[in-house]
Amino acid sequence: MRLIISLALILPALSLAASQVLHTQSRWIVDSNGQRVKLRCVNWAGHMEVGIPEGLQHQSIDKISSFVASAGFNCVRLTYSIDMALSPNTLVSDSFNAAAGPTGVPLATLQSLYQNVTANNPSLSSATTLSAFGAVISSLGSKGIMVILDNHVSKAQWCCNLTDGNGWWSQASGYNSMNSRYFDANNWLAGLTAMANFSKQYPNIVGMSLRNEMRAFLLQDFNNHADWKNFVTQGANAVHNAHPDLLIMIGGVDSATNFSFQRFQPFNISAWLGKVVWEYHVYSFTVGYITSNCNIFQAEMGAAAGYLLTQNMPYTGPLWLSEFGFGMTGGNNNGVNDQDYKYLTCLVSYLQSNDADWAIWALQGDYYVREGQPSYDEGYGVMNKDWSDFRNPNFKSLLGGIFNVTQGP
Repeated sequence: MRLIISLALILPALSLAASQVLHTQSRWIVDSNGQRVKLRCVNWAGHMEVGIPEGLQHQSIDKISSFVASAGFNCVRLTYSIDMALSPNTLVSDSFNAAAGPTGVPLATLQSLYQNVTANNPSLSSATTLSAFGAVISSLGSKGIMVILDNHVSKAQWCCNLTDGNGWWSQASGYNSMNSRYFDANNWLAGLTAMANFSKQYPNIVGMSLRNEMRAFLLQDFNNHADWKNFVTQGANAVHNAHPDLLIMIGGVDSATNFSFQRFQPFNISAWLGKVVWEYHVYSFTVGYITSNCNIFQAEMGAAAGYLLTQNMPYTGPLWLSEFGFGMTGGNNNGVNDQDYKYLTCLVSYLQSNDADWAIWALQGDYYVREGQPSYDEGYGVMNKDWSDFRNPNFKSLLGGIFNVTQGP
């Protein structure tokens, strides 16, 4: 059945959706009444060295969550590190101080950032990093915004490359330190369990993503994805056993860009029936994709993951494009450069034709620290550098009709 629902009609229902237990039905995510809930999300990073969600040095939590709601998003993919999950009682003040070492940023700079955070958010002066996440989640919930917790990394830092140590489980075959030195499976499982238990306090947390952009390197993943299946099973069990109401978001291999193996060897999800959502990423720079030719690009997306939306197949399930994005300024196409504009218009067309669930990278206008640079500007940010408004005033029109709901069960 196809139906058209305007954004104006969707917004009043957000608060209800944010407090409901969701499940899957064929290729759809639905509520307890079997009505479709389409994920229209923005990524909000919180996985970096200081251990709390970005942007609080510029604005209050409530002002940022109000922006998210007014922009038309109904959910946030909120990223975190296993470092934070396993050290939940670290004071925010101590976390900023401790970040000086790994980032190489002067302690005085980080203390100045912390002072700005507490000036905008006085309650964080005595908060732990985990309670800072709780404050963000509660504020989003008060605006009717769902949250999906995403384990982005083990070691708190920028992601991703093949030498950052966060890419593939250290206990898997073909270990190399470049890609796996921080990704201890036991710590990961403990972190997932801790965050699933934490989620019980917040009814607007509707799902958890097991791991961002799982990526093998060198001699890893040469066993027909047996390690992926093994550890994903353990991760899904950890989340489901701790909090069975949550959706479980599972990304494919090759940095969440490849699910082609599912077509012929579907992963057994019977232990979490009605809870699994497949997770997919694609950018204009994603290796292996020809984004300059729309017909080829759409065919590649269909072969890599889009086919999972085909109904009544052993592999059928919701597919969530949980990361895509583009440079918001500097080009001649409503602010977008030619390469990104070709990619974006083709991708939007594909998302509209499938009425797909999605999450854009990213909300943040800048980072406390990224790759050693304080106040690092995020060119893909939906918000501008001081987190006061849209970076590109044409943002909503660039995304076409993907905010609308046009299909359902």
